[in-house]
Parts: sequence; C-alpha cells; structure tokens
Amino acid sequence: MTLFGFLLFHKKASGADGVTPPGFLPPVKGQVACMKDLIGELHKLSFFGIMEKIYSFRMVDIGLNYKKYNHPYDHYIFENFFPKELAKKLSNNFLEYENGDWFFYNNPIENKKTISDWNKFPKETYETFQYLCSVEFISIIKHITGVENIYPDYGLHGGGWHIHGKGGNLNVHKDYSIHPKLSLQRKFNLIIYLSEDWDIQWGGGLELWSHNSQENKPLKLEKVVDCLYNRAILFDTTQNSWHGLPNYIQCPQQKFRKSMAVYYLTDLEDDIEKRPRALFAPRKEQESNQEILKIIEKRSKL
Repeated sequence: MTLFGFLLFHKKASGADGVTPPGFLPPVKGQVACMKDLIGELHKLSFFGIMEKIYSFRMVDIGLNYKKYNHPYDHYIFENFFPKELAKKLSNNFLEYENGDWFFYNNPIENKKTISDWNKFPKETYETFQYLCSVEFISIIKHITGVENIYPDYGLHGGGWHIHGKGGNLNVHKDYSIHPKLSLQRKFNLIIYLSEDWDIQWGGGLELWSHNSQENKPLKLEKVVDCLYNRAILFDTTQNSWHGLPNYIQCPQQKFRKSMAVYYLTDLEDDIEKRPRALFAPRKEQESNQEILKIIEKRSKL
C-alpha cells in the first residue's frame, strides 16, 4: 500500500478524533465497505481536495511505509510514495528533454536539467508541489523526524523538476546551508524518483558519503539509494550530508532519470557552517585539475 493509500484507509478506520484505537484492525468486510464509501466521495474531488481530506487529521502511524537510517546521516526511504495512477501522471507530465524551458547545468562537475518555475508545471505537478509545501504535509515530516520548526520553500530554490539523460552526473556536494532569500537554514531534502522502467544498472542512484572533518570533504561512499520508480528519500542536510551522482548515467538515449525535489527549511542554528551555495568536491580524477578546482570555487560563490 502507498503512503497516501495507507493514510486514506487509516483516516476512515480511525475514531472520531482521527486516532486509531490501540490494537484496532477493522475486519476485511469493513475495510471493503470503507473503501467503497471513500471512492464514491473522492471521485467528486480534485487531487488537492483529496489530499486535503486525507490529511485533515494528525497522522499518528505510518510505520509500515518508510524506513529510517542513521548512517552516514539521518535519512528515510519510502517505497510507492504516490498512488500508482498519480505517479504515472507525474512522470508523464515532464517536458521533453530537448524542450527549451529546461535550465541546463552543463560543466565538468554537473550535467543535469531543472525547472523550478511553477508556471511551467502541468496541473497535476503544480497541485502536487503545492501539497508537498502545505501545512498538512509538513506536519507529516514533523511527525517522522521529530523536528518541529520546519518551513516550506515555496520558491523551490534548487528544487522542482530534475532530469538527467545519458551521461548525466552531479559531483558529490553539500547543499547550501542558508537560503539566499529567506535567511533560514536548509534542513531536509525530499526527492521522489519518477522514471518508469528504469534499470538500476544504468546508475542514477543517489550516493551518500561520509564526512572528512579534518579537510571538510567527502570521506568515502557509504550507501547508494537506487533509482527505483516511485521511491522517495528524505534526508537531513545539516549533518555534513555529502551526496551526489558522480558516476556518469549509462541509460539509453531515450530514457531519462526524472525526479521531483522539494527542500524544507528551519531556524538558523548558532554554529551553522555558512554556505550560500553548494560546496562541491572534485571526483578522484579531478583532484589535481586546477581548472576544475576553479570551477568548483566559482560555483560555490555564485
């Protein structure tokens, strides 16, 4: 069952206050009846209306829908994040790779295209980003992480749609620490993979690296979160959270790594490492290349 599907059923199976009684599990017939009633109701609503109805209560248990990991830094992995039909619509919403509306980062430390302009998003994508920035969804993140002061970035600075084609890559990096417009600290990244029929042998998995505290650079690769369709990862960006796609993606020409990204902010901490831009690390073969080191320095100060 998807995260959203679980909450849909959980809402109906709950008591009047939205909290499931301890040990309560409705019988199968009751579950079917609940779902029939809900389907009748939900057919009348827009996507946003459905989300509003599903999340109009305080979530108390989504333990079956995600797993938390602490190494090399706190992160949470969700399978089947969106309902099946919605995930397919969102994947199909992406513009063609050659469309001129994409912003193309194409240099020795990154090859990717992005769009963060809300006016470019089709209806389903627009509504989804709106929901992922909503009070209701942020309350879920608060419940999962235990962090109370979380704010959305409605401007999708650095987020939105991301797409990589054959040869796409992104050097390992730490994200900006202070939002350039809002003077808030970046706290969590939410990334949802939306490439149907993706073969993990093509690469595209998000690499998580440990931290070399003496030199402030990545230490070693600790984990790869494979690019599985409709999988999401939420991770804390305040724990020296080096991540990236340093290996060139080897997909066929007409296949693309698609993802949606939303970033969440929090109040500034006193001992924060101040980075207005991402801090990149060179690949091993780039470490002595002075031109690339200059690009990295320039990229971190733009």
